[in-house]
Amino acid sequence: MKRIVLLIFLLIQTLLFSQKKWDLQFYNEIVNRQLFIYADNNEEMPMSAKFNFTLKNFTSSLIDNQIIVIPAKQTKLLIAKLCEINSNSANSFSYAVTVNFGNDLQEDFDNDYIYSLPFEKGKTQMIFQGYDGKFSHKNEFALDFDLKMGSEITAAREGIVVEMIDHNTRNCPDISCAKYNNRILIMHSDGTFADYSHLKYQGAVVKKGDIVTKNQLIGYSGSTGFASGPHLHFAVFINRIDGKRTFIKTKFKTSESDATFLEEKKSYTKNY
Repeated sequence: MKRIVLLIFLLIQTLLFSQKKWDLQFYNEIVNRQLFIYADNNEEMPMSAKFNFTLKNFTSSLIDNQIIVIPAKQTKLLIAKLCEINSNSANSFSYAVTVNFGNDLQEDFDNDYIYSLPFEKGKTQMIFQGYDGKFSHKNEFALDFDLKMGSEITAAREGIVVEMIDHNTRNCPDISCAKYNNRILIMHSDGTFADYSHLKYQGAVVKKGDIVTKNQLIGYSGSTGFASGPHLHFAVFINRIDGKRTFIKTKFKTSESDATFLEEKKSYTKNY
C-alpha cells in the first residue's frame, strides 16, 4: 500500500491583549517519519501557548490544553513530537493554538518591591479611582492618577518596554473604546507587567525593546480609549492565557511614607 502523508495545518491564534499580531511563529520539520513542531518567539517577553490537536494515525508528546511557555527571544523551541502509529496507514494532523503574552504558569513575584509615583518630582496628584473602583476597576487592583493632559509620566519601576501604542485619537466613557487605549507596557525583572494607559496621541517617548530606569520619563498623559477625561491608569499584574490578569497591590514611596498603599480620593506628593 502506498504510504500517504497529509500535513494539514489549522493555526488559530487568539490575541487577547492587543489587535496586533505577536512576533511568534510555529512550524514543523519531518525527521525519520516523525514530525516535530517548533516555535520561534521574537518578542521581548515570554509567550504562553495552549494547543488542541486533531490527529489521525499520530500520537503527540504534548497533552491537549497543556500550557507551554516560550521564553523571550527563543528560537526553535520544541513544542511537540508527533509519532506515527501505523506506517502503512494514511495520517494527518491539525491544531488550534491560543497564545497570549507573559508566563501563564507564574505564581511568585517580588511582593516587597516599593514603586515610585509615576509622575514628576514636586507634583501632588490625587487618586480619583482606586483599587476595586466602582466605575471601571471592579475586581481590579488598578489606580487612576488625576493627571492633566500632557503631564509627564515616569516609570514606577525599571524594566523593558514590551509594547507601545500611541497612534490612537479616540475615546469614550464606555468599555467599547478600550481598544483605542494608548499604552506603554513594561515587563519587570520578576515577570510582572506594568500597564500605563490613556496616553495622549503620539505621547510615548520610549519604544518597544527600550530598557527604562525607575523615574525615567516614558510619556505624556491623555484621555484615549476607555476614558471620560485625561488621567493615567496604572496597574501591575501577571498575565494569563485566557485574557484574565492576576492584579498585584503595589506599595509606593510618597513624601509621607517610604512604603504605602495608595487610596482613592487621597492626594500624594512626589519629593524625590
